[in-house]
Amino acid sequence: MREGSLEAPFRHKIDWQNPDFYDMDKINAEMHRVFDICHGCRRCFNLCDSFPRLFDLVDASPDEMAGVKTEDYKQVVDACTLCDLCFMTKCPYVPPHEWALDFPHLMLRYRAAELRQGKNDKIYEQLTETDRNGKAAGMLAPVANAVAGNGAARQVMQAVAGIDARAHLPKFHGRTLVLRAMEEKPEVNSEAPAYGRKAVIYATCFSNYNNPDIGMAALRVLAKNGVEAEVVYPRCCGMPQLEQGNVARVAEHAHSVADALLPYIEQGYDVVALVPSCALMLKFEWPLILPDEEKIKRLSNATYDVAEYVVDIAKRDGLAPGLQPLEGGVALHIACHARAQNMGQKAAELLKLIPEADLAVIERCSGHGGAWGVLKENFDIALKVGKPVARQAMNAGKRQISSECPLAGAHILQGIGALKPGEQPAEEAPHPIELFARAYGLM
Repeated sequence: MREGSLEAPFRHKIDWQNPDFYDMDKINAEMHRVFDICHGCRRCFNLCDSFPRLFDLVDASPDEMAGVKTEDYKQVVDACTLCDLCFMTKCPYVPPHEWALDFPHLMLRYRAAELRQGKNDKIYEQLTETDRNGKAAGMLAPVANAVAGNGAARQVMQAVAGIDARAHLPKFHGRTLVLRAMEEKPEVNSEAPAYGRKAVIYATCFSNYNNPDIGMAALRVLAKNGVEAEVVYPRCCGMPQLEQGNVARVAEHAHSVADALLPYIEQGYDVVALVPSCALMLKFEWPLILPDEEKIKRLSNATYDVAEYVVDIAKRDGLAPGLQPLEGGVALHIACHARAQNMGQKAAELLKLIPEADLAVIERCSGHGGAWGVLKENFDIALKVGKPVARQAMNAGKRQISSECPLAGAHILQGIGALKPGEQPAEEAPHPIELFARAYGLM
């Protein structure tokens, strides 16, 4: 058996339909095995708060892992944001190594067992119903956004729903990305080198309800480069449910989205996801949850992250002319779920296509972790984990701060504000595709 680090890592399927998957005694035994290996290695000490919590438990024990109580394992589980960086970037013991560690999916399994026992957080479960919440808040967007910006209302939200009153909350839009794409569809440039390519943009819940500008930027960039594109949004990818261990619910989402996108794939369309977490789900997580579903495999093979797709156009066909320099440079944060796609720094490659590119790349977790980072019990931890990123972004001295993950971008700005109290950082951290559209003069 060769060391796993000498070969390409792979992940075993998520065996969620096996009753043993939810057996807490077997889960605790596996947790003990994995935690003991992690304790002996400690390479992941600075990735997130899960590992410091684990190592503190071990160090406080008189008998190392043998003295750590199983009921304390939950502290480690609760700090995991499923960023996947330990698996993708640090751990030398992932498959094909014989120890076969997959720390994030073990945390997922623990949460799935808790969910089956009814021990999940019911309020948090409701907060992550992105489609329902997005539709409801969109109908009353001015009111919802005013509440999110009102100090007294935020104190109530903190007391009732556990959302930290300091945490940035994304705005809602009544005019969704799907609606705007129908009303503002750009003309396809027939003179572009890539003319003839076709893509279906999977809107994602965030771009559809919270920031349609990301999708409009992608739509305009693709049209400028000759790509005929449609915007489709069947439902959320299920990442918020995966974070809670609700694997069966994720499988439902996967079936719905695949059924909606498969007809486009059959007509020769590529699938483009706007947010890295969603691209990760379509490419990698869904095939591990539904490994025998042919439509899931086809969707996985057809899916690109949006930056990956534009870079592919540049390499295969060449870009349409017209890009102009972005004044002041960009500090670019590479999102964890972009790194977990194992595709390289595609957002950095994208922005380097802009003339006179002035780029500082930051490749470390922002600490936000999706809905996890806005909760009262996690917000200060999220700021702590993200402090090195905020410091790098602040010290880069660039006019723009950008992240592939919109939530991470806003969190980085909050981190800069915490490092420089009283000074207002940039008002926004645009997605790289928005900056690319600006370089074309399309936004």
